[in-house]
Amino acid sequence: MENYIKNKTALITGATSGIGKACAKSLANLEVNLILSARDEQQLKNLKNELNYPNVKILSLDVRNKDDVEKKLSNLDIDILINNAGLALGLEPFYEGDFTQWDEMIDTNIKGLLYVSRIVVPQMKDKDTAHIVNIGSVAGKTAYPNGAVYCATKAAVHSLGESINADLYGTNVKMTTIAPGAVKTNFSNVRFSGDTKKAEAVYEGFEPLVAKDIANTIICALNTPKHVNIQYIDIMPTAQRNPYLVYKT
Repeated sequence: MENYIKNKTALITGATSGIGKACAKSLANLEVNLILSARDEQQLKNLKNELNYPNVKILSLDVRNKDDVEKKLSNLDIDILINNAGLALGLEPFYEGDFTQWDEMIDTNIKGLLYVSRIVVPQMKDKDTAHIVNIGSVAGKTAYPNGAVYCATKAAVHSLGESINADLYGTNVKMTTIAPGAVKTNFSNVRFSGDTKKAEAVYEGFEPLVAKDIANTIICALNTPKHVNIQYIDIMPTAQRNPYLVYKT
């Protein structure tokens, strides 16, 4: 397989677990220079040691903090941006929602993506080729009960992807939105505040996707010739056809 992204530099937000971590491993195998960001510096150090790959820079960063984002990302030369930082919190009807959880989802999933992209994308515009990948969700296309704010944030990610793609008309910056369905990562543990029993129940009775499945898909979109731009991908387990239809045995 031809390697179109060797020696490129990729910034991954939310890099220490799940899809972000899987992307870091896959990109290291393709000899991509890595800038890995997350809030927890110790987890970043652990990941760097685990990768055992020379071209890794770690960056303790809270994407919700606009000033921190601007300070730490302004002078970086980035070819690939993977906006992976995001989360879901709670699973209750809209009218019982927690304001603090709403704020955290909006601040991370929407504003964090905007802050990072606003700083990184301008220096991409004049490159021979560059690529932005936003991690959306099938929930951004089809909303489900008890997930109003999370679904709304992912709908915003999809809309932003379309708008950014249009704004980059005339440049060589590619724009891809990946919309996963059920992926067994730390996602449900975070959503249910560490309640492992609830988190495990989400994936019972069928084989969900895993982080590597999403990373493989992202690599397929990234590792393309300059003239190829894969703009949108839905990816779900075979047992799942939309957020409502998951065949469980």
